Amino acid sequence: MSLQFTGCSFRYGRKVPVLNGLDLSLDRRATVLLGPNGAGKSTLLGIAASWISPTAGAVTWKGMNPGQRHTRAAYRKAVGWLPQNVKPMPGLTVRENVAYIGWLKGMSRSDAWDRSHQALERVKLGSLAGRKSHQLSGGQLRRMGIAGTLVHHSEIVLLDEPTAGLDPSQRHIFRELVTSLLADLHVVVSTHQTEDLDTMYDRVVILDRGRTRFEGDTDTFLALAAPGTPEGRRAENAYTQLIAQEV
Repeated sequence: MSLQFTGCSFRYGRKVPVLNGLDLSLDRRATVLLGPNGAGKSTLLGIAASWISPTAGAVTWKGMNPGQRHTRAAYRKAVGWLPQNVKPMPGLTVRENVAYIGWLKGMSRSDAWDRSHQALERVKLGSLAGRKSHQLSGGQLRRMGIAGTLVHHSEIVLLDEPTAGLDPSQRHIFRELVTSLLADLHVVVSTHQTEDLDTMYDRVVILDRGRTRFEGDTDTFLALAAPGTPEGRRAENAYTQLIAQEV
């Protein structure tokens, strides 16, 4: 199974294209998407989530294309998305927010409500199901967002900068959660953080200026680090080596 981008292009208004004819196949269980600001990472995930449509090309999952009416609903149920900014519905409880997302994805109200409890338990927020969502901490809000990606039986989850702004303790909890999802889901994570890359992901993709600078397995990526780089800094150094080639 793979999330396939074929000739994908996108531009905002008359600006320089953010993506330009991008071909990319994300076929591993855990993929990390790296790149500098403005590289096109969020745009790529927005297209994959069918939040925005490419100006050219297509994205597919298991042959389903959100640009085609007859497969759009099935595609959206299969693909879960956590954007950078999680914005809960005002006045709703944590469980109501998650159930609402399931309903938006085409589930019946009763099924969405039943599944919301299971999704919250999976992200360890079951005890906070009745709390108003605006009372959650930043880390809890992200976990509620992930529950929303799970409630509709998604097969692949897209996480855009999921640990940005979280403290070290919250990031640790989040990394454990993402690792647990890999038992039965495909996960694509966009991030600027390279710590734990070698233990969490088996595929690395680096975008720069809307094109792929690197696509390969984690070991191949780490081998790009300069000789003598300390073990814990290899991912950071390998990333710097690649991006520095464009400077």
